[in-house]
Amino acid sequence: MNRKFLYTLSFILCSSAPAWANGPEPPSELTDPVALVLLTVIIGLLLAIGILGNAVIGAMDIFREKIKKESGKILAVGGMIALTLLSGSTFAGEATPAASPYFSRLSPTSFYVLLSVIVLELAVIISLLFVLRFLAGIKRKRKPKKEPAPGKPRITFMERMNKTRTLDAASESEEDMGHNFDGIRELNNPTPPWWKWGFIFSVCFGVIYFWRTEISHSAPNQLQELQMAEEKAAVAKAEFLKNAANNIDENNVKLLEDPNDLAAGQKMFISSCAPCHGPQGQGVVGPNLCDDYWLHGGKINEVFKTIKYGVPDKGMKAWQEDFSPKQLAQLASFIKSIHGSNPPNPKEPQGAKE
Repeated sequence: MNRKFLYTLSFILCSSAPAWANGPEPPSELTDPVALVLLTVIIGLLLAIGILGNAVIGAMDIFREKIKKESGKILAVGGMIALTLLSGSTFAGEATPAASPYFSRLSPTSFYVLLSVIVLELAVIISLLFVLRFLAGIKRKRKPKKEPAPGKPRITFMERMNKTRTLDAASESEEDMGHNFDGIRELNNPTPPWWKWGFIFSVCFGVIYFWRTEISHSAPNQLQELQMAEEKAAVAKAEFLKNAANNIDENNVKLLEDPNDLAAGQKMFISSCAPCHGPQGQGVVGPNLCDDYWLHGGKINEVFKTIKYGVPDKGMKAWQEDFSPKQLAQLASFIKSIHGSNPPNPKEPQGAKE
């Protein structure tokens, strides 16, 4: 059988020779990128053919005796492969189209010869796969399905967990609880296994929990866990408030009355605002901040907005780059706190009364 296969393989190789001889590539064309890509594909497919060929030969050696019985089928497969390759070589001989400008230095004849070789190699690979599948079909034998042996029906895990002991007529009298109503008797039926195991697990868990929390103190009890959770929440709240303090703008600012906030606002006012408004807000170059008159509004959000964006037309800079939103709120709250303080030498009223 090996000789027959070798004869068939030799016939295949001989039939593919004309396709290789039609268009030998000139040396100058091998440096073309298209030629290099096609040659790479040809070499890769050739390696695949070699691997598949070795697999087919190995399968034939292992199942030699079985292949002898199917020799007629194998020869038919070999004939089909030969016809496929002969048709591929015919197509390779006819592929001589006119010159095309898309292949640069590679001539159209060389291009289509290389392309025909690739098609031929693909045909060989498909044929080898067909043969290999045929040989694998010989190895596999369809075994009749075995009927399940008669016996006890299979019980699933859930069925086993829900299964309870069945009471017969004799044991029902022993399990009778003595509670009868309308012909219905109450029996001391056994509980299902899942309930028993759940109860045992609960008891074991309770014993271990009590030992760890109340005797060995290796784990916190519920009150200690609550205290730890509250401490953790307090830290998270403080961090949130710290970050939220800088999310203040003229739309959500609120009047601050905490002495620490007002003291911080006074410190910023003296260092940054006193040159124009006076150390007590009585007004120097800028307007008086202690009376009832305001040029740009006297509400907390209006004062905050004036400090934040400034009044460039009147020489007041925007302080949003110098102070954080929290500091701007402290400064605006301090300005509101000195309203009506009547400092000495106040500047004349400016703006609208509020």
